[in-house]
Amino acid sequence: MTPEELTGLMAQLGEPGFRSKQVFQWLHRGAASFDEMTNLSKPLREKLSQTCSLAVPKVERKQVSRLDGTIKYLWRLSDGNCVETVLMRYHHGNTVCISSQVGCRMGCAFCASTIGGKVRDLTPAEMLDQVLFTQLDSGFPVSNIVLMGIGEPLDNFDTVLRFLELVNHPDGLNIGMRHISLSTCGLVEQIDKLADLRLQLTLSVSLHAPDDETRSKLMPVNRSVGVERLFESCRRYFDVTGRRISYEYAMIDGVNDSDWQADLLVKHLKGTPGHVNLIPLNEVAESPFQPSRRIREFQEKLERQGVTATVRRKLGGDIDASCGQLRRKRMEETK
Repeated sequence: MTPEELTGLMAQLGEPGFRSKQVFQWLHRGAASFDEMTNLSKPLREKLSQTCSLAVPKVERKQVSRLDGTIKYLWRLSDGNCVETVLMRYHHGNTVCISSQVGCRMGCAFCASTIGGKVRDLTPAEMLDQVLFTQLDSGFPVSNIVLMGIGEPLDNFDTVLRFLELVNHPDGLNIGMRHISLSTCGLVEQIDKLADLRLQLTLSVSLHAPDDETRSKLMPVNRSVGVERLFESCRRYFDVTGRRISYEYAMIDGVNDSDWQADLLVKHLKGTPGHVNLIPLNEVAESPFQPSRRIREFQEKLERQGVTATVRRKLGGDIDASCGQLRRKRMEETK
């Protein structure tokens, strides 16, 4: 709930309006029960317990990398479903990668998150809890958020907008939009809706191939969208928001790493500022794809033609840090 909604709730309970800010702040500190809200009167805490529900996620599994301190959480939600969150530690601050859905219906061929399909959308509270309780459990403050975990954020559009409103609120975590990245597989109508809101977050487009034939094999969403229409939507997004887009590109051996595909990618990006993030592929047991052996050559070809391209540093190499792996293992164990 927003502070304004909490003010209405307090009025219904016969309480003064200033209580709403107190409750909001407690919730955004990660209070696990109303009894923890010690600056509220006992009668008010009892009213809240009788009229409201307050659920918190439980740590189902936790892995900590000995290599770089990356922490992977598998959170068990109140209905027993599980989602993943990853805390990544950088010199400039700590970044948390959160999920937006239980499972995913996008069907990308190289992603473990989509195995088993989509179960349900997360609520704004369940998204916020991933940030809050990752901070509390790890002891590391979070300065940056990426919506790049399990699920397609723009397939849960209204929930994601409410989450952004809450996490950005000055009485809450107060994490600015420029410190938030949202990843999408390319839902063009939703990208256009997001552009109209003129939020100053960073949009990351999971591209993974610059041609329709390859991208449609890797990402079923492309069959109804097409690469040309996706890039048109990305150009509109930049024109409206002024925010440079990051293009995610998982490098797959013999599939999307040829010179002609690098040249085609450059052609698509011509005239619109963009950044290409080349990602060493994570091996998934159910997938036939292998990591590319041509990442550096591909990067150099892009850069020689004026496209900014970086290779994502692989974190948590000794744990199941890539998206969907830990949840998949638990699903296999509980069959």
